[in-house]
Amino acid sequence: MDKILIEGGAPLRGTVHVSGAKNAALPVVAAALLAEGDHVVRNVPDLADVRTMGRLLAHAGCTFERVAGSPSAVAVRTPRTVNPEAPYDLVRTMRASVVVLGPLLARWGQARVSLPGGCAIGARPIDQHLKALAALGAELTLEHGYVLGRVPGGRLRGTTFTFDKETVTGTENVMMAATLAEGRTVLENCAREPEVVDLAAALVRMGARIEGVGTHQIRIDGVDALRPLDHDVIPDRIEAGTFLVAGALPGNDVTVSGALPAHMESLVEKLRATGATVTEVPGGLRVVGDGRPRPVDVRTAPFPGFATDMQAQMMVLLALADGSSVITETVFENRFMHVLELQRLGAEIAVDGKVAVVKGVPCLSGAPVMASDLRASAALVLAGLSAQGVTEVRRVYHLDRGYERIESKLQPLGARIRREVA
Repeated sequence: MDKILIEGGAPLRGTVHVSGAKNAALPVVAAALLAEGDHVVRNVPDLADVRTMGRLLAHAGCTFERVAGSPSAVAVRTPRTVNPEAPYDLVRTMRASVVVLGPLLARWGQARVSLPGGCAIGARPIDQHLKALAALGAELTLEHGYVLGRVPGGRLRGTTFTFDKETVTGTENVMMAATLAEGRTVLENCAREPEVVDLAAALVRMGARIEGVGTHQIRIDGVDALRPLDHDVIPDRIEAGTFLVAGALPGNDVTVSGALPAHMESLVEKLRATGATVTEVPGGLRVVGDGRPRPVDVRTAPFPGFATDMQAQMMVLLALADGSSVITETVFENRFMHVLELQRLGAEIAVDGKVAVVKGVPCLSGAPVMASDLRASAALVLAGLSAQGVTEVRRVYHLDRGYERIESKLQPLGARIRREVA
């Protein structure tokens, strides 16, 4: 099993480029199921989760391959008929696999999709997906760990549905399904994340009729058919945010090329509150960390609030602050598993339920640590970069689900980091 070794303390200087957004690419690629023909999706990161989605589409009967001469682009060929199944062996490794459910029901009127897996960061049920799809006319049952769905008459019907809570994949799944439904669908309390907006842009390029994306109400007028997809995925705001936090660590000066300021306002506000200098530059953001950070309080929330996917990384910065900070996690109930590993590096953090009190220390100390999930992995890498001595991060397969060769991106900045292949 691979591990990453980091000799901390080296100042980071230079520019790092952000890859395409994994959480945008996955539903966009899944949208290829909505139309027969040849699809092209560009700026797709080469990640384990993307490869899993490719295998999922291949299982359905599509072809999925990287475009020769353009490694960030993928080509998907969707046949006239597919196998409407997403098996457990693929879905269990990646929760985002569930976004194939809506397209399969919408286009073929049936689906057999395993209940999803992914990171162990708490319960992430798909009940909102199922309630909304049922409102569109799907008949759904759960049997032996699978969602079995069928659409009487073969076509979904437009409806009005209010999500009980904001859900990104739920909004995406139902929005895709509604593009081929008969009549108008109005979705209330929708997620507003940039990834949802990007998927809608891709669907509109396919011929979908969608209004209101980026607000709490999305309106979709169903069409009879969609055309093949041709789309460029947005940059990954979480990868960009991770590199911004790296630049905010004491003594660093990092320019993040591809970072979109409009997608990162909450994070930038908090970084500036810690004393880091964040400025817009052509094509990205530059961040300079000058001295020990100031303590700040952070509360996660759906977009445009502070992203839960940046909570662990921000905790590393606050672990070095001159004072105490409070982090409140409101999105997932089990997303402080990285705390024990940060404590092994010398961080002083106390957790009580959904609240973590972080008492800053002057420095961290390298040690062997083990990643528990995707964003925890990134946090441990950041901690290793700033720690004295050597940090060994194990279970980096979590990291590879969301970061495209992170060690190769950090090395040109001056980081003493390398991967050791098992």
